[in-house]
Amino acid sequence: MTECCKVEGHGEAGNAFNHANFGLPAATVSAPAFGTIRSVKPGRAWQRASRIRLGGRLDIPLAREDNQPMTFIRRASLIALCWGSLWAAIPEAERSQIDALTGAKGIYTADEDVYRVAFPRTDVKVSVEGRAMHPFLGLTSWAAFTPDAQHGLMVMGDLVLFEDEVNPAMTVAFQNGLEVTALHNHFFFESPRVMFMHIGGTGTAEHLATAVRRTLDKVKQIRTATPQPGSQFAGAAAPAANAIDGAAIDAILGVKGQMNAGMYKATIGRKATMHGKTVSNQMGVNTWAAFAGTAETATVDGDFAMVKQELQSVLRALRRADINVVAIHNHMTHEEPQYVFLHYWGKGEAARLAKGLKSALDTQQGKAQQAK
Repeated sequence: MTECCKVEGHGEAGNAFNHANFGLPAATVSAPAFGTIRSVKPGRAWQRASRIRLGGRLDIPLAREDNQPMTFIRRASLIALCWGSLWAAIPEAERSQIDALTGAKGIYTADEDVYRVAFPRTDVKVSVEGRAMHPFLGLTSWAAFTPDAQHGLMVMGDLVLFEDEVNPAMTVAFQNGLEVTALHNHFFFESPRVMFMHIGGTGTAEHLATAVRRTLDKVKQIRTATPQPGSQFAGAAAPAANAIDGAAIDAILGVKGQMNAGMYKATIGRKATMHGKTVSNQMGVNTWAAFAGTAETATVDGDFAMVKQELQSVLRALRRADINVVAIHNHMTHEEPQYVFLHYWGKGEAARLAKGLKSALDTQQGKAQQAK
């Protein structure tokens, strides 16, 4: 506090002893008051000013020079505003730390107090409709840092990923304390296919920059091992003939699913209000899972409906179960509460996949929902 806060003040006094200072006598000879003194000059006058100087840059005046003090509320408001402004700026030392930890040279935007680093994807050539795409056209990963309300930093970013990079990168992001908030495509008819994963988090510059770097290092590790993006998930392919044991999955999930030609599907409805009407399972506010293949070698795909507070826990549970997340987005607008939907794909033993889904379901709020 003593290093960044200094109180300054000064004052001036006129006629400090308050002596009488008479005006001049009337000088008009023909006037009745000729020769009389009818005025005096002002008495004692004080002028003073004081201010708090924060960080050598921000000044907070405490009194005006006309000797009229500021009200306590106004003074406190100015102090709070300026103190917050002092803490808000990202120091040069933190910007240098972000550069060093991420391996990129960032750009600072002063009017937004944001420090942003960028990582163009030049390692894999991408085309759209057969035309080469330059990273400048939207193939650049980025992370932007700005102060949060707790005197730390928050980060938001968008990572440009190929399909075989998404889930490994997501796992590393979670392991390093980041959140994943969206996963989607930005283009049609691109080759190879490109996905965009949005990230966020709060903490220190060291923590956040390190998390971003480790996530991107995982991407680099994958591309170093396999220069061209893969075309399928790891694991054995499920056989074309379906023979799923629906009763076994029912028992794990705790719902009653449907069978169709050896395949299994369970749907768990949720509720929302939209345009003054309650909407639920049949209107698409639901979580579902569909299994194909056999008990030993199966695939599962589906959709989770989540309120925003549930997204991170569901994502983390799926990744711990080695179930791949393939999209995170909205299906509706104007619903209350707002729902976020994620789509997933898993391969492996049917019971293991079902247990992974159950672990994600167990993280959700309000699990007692209609099943059909």
